[in-house]
Amino acid sequence: MTAQDQAGQVTHGEPATVPVDIELEDVHVTYRNGHHALRGVSLSIPAGEMVAVVGLSGAGKSTLIRVINGLVPITSGSVRVGGRRVEALHGRALRDLRSEIGMIFQGFNLTGRTSVINNVLVGRVHSAPTWRTMTGAYSADDVEIAMQCLERVDIVEKAYQRASTLSGGQQQRVAIARALAQRPKVMLADEPVASLDPPTSHVVMRDLRRINTELGLTVMVNLHFLDLARMYGRRLVGLREGQIVFDGVGADADEEVFERIYGRSLTGEDVMDARASL
Repeated sequence: MTAQDQAGQVTHGEPATVPVDIELEDVHVTYRNGHHALRGVSLSIPAGEMVAVVGLSGAGKSTLIRVINGLVPITSGSVRVGGRRVEALHGRALRDLRSEIGMIFQGFNLTGRTSVINNVLVGRVHSAPTWRTMTGAYSADDVEIAMQCLERVDIVEKAYQRASTLSGGQQQRVAIARALAQRPKVMLADEPVASLDPPTSHVVMRDLRRINTELGLTVMVNLHFLDLARMYGRRLVGLREGQIVFDGVGADADEEVFERIYGRSLTGEDVMDARASL
């Protein structure tokens, strides 16, 4: 069964989520310092697909992720999410779009002094009345949603523990649960395993793949490690100096393809499992 077919299923008491597609057409991003981060990027991601984006630091991976939810404005071109032009949205309309797009960062961005469950409940802010978010008096339904999300990433037993006491891998799984609590249609992950050890990296990547296959969410994840990209991304997009130089099946990306993306031969620093053996 495909991710799109499974999008209509209900699991763990969660309502079905309808994934959306992503379309970038001739997108350019030039920063104020004159740096051309994206150069004519055109990319079509069907609803329910999981895509791994790879490239060297500075290739434009983070910029690519951030134009999808409007965190980085485009200089020219068009970005559409579920048919809505991101660059044309402002105010409430942009906030509504972002509420449908979960975002996972390399640095977790948790509030360490409060509990895991309170961190996950932040994902319900858009849906909850202001007085509840200001007072922390979330509804029983919101708490149940948060617990379901923690269960999905196998960390529900840490719900009432302070976030600061968790390991890096556990904190990243809490961050995934927080993004899931939004009930998103798209999940974006920007270098989610860059600071994690190899075994924990595989756990986090398996969580993201399971979210894609079981919930049918459209998932886009930036990675540096090429073996992880091939293993978990059914589709692999390679960026080099702001341009797409490869777009195809991850399993077909051989060393020649990687050299095209990186501009050099592979090293142990480019492969997670090689690093684990050092």
